[in-house]
Amino acid sequence: MPRKSLPAVSPASPVADFEASMQALEDLVGRMEAGDMSLEESLAAYERGVGLYRRCQDALEQAELRVRLLSDPANPDEARPFDASEDA
Repeated sequence: MPRKSLPAVSPASPVADFEASMQALEDLVGRMEAGDMSLEESLAAYERGVGLYRRCQDALEQAELRVRLLSDPANPDEARPFDASEDA
């Protein structure tokens, strides 16, 4: 399925880092699932995958912080989760 085109973002932004890391992780998992790697290659790929996973987690945490700051810049720790049913 083709991906939707999104607005350009700075390569240093957490969003760009998340998307690039997620794509690299998906590609890596696909290669690992194919089963054509040696044990050594699989271990190296697993280590790379853990690193990519951590980068994705960090980027998501940064995005959450940005949303909290935008929600209430004076009290970001008091922000509450978004509930879509409240808008209905």
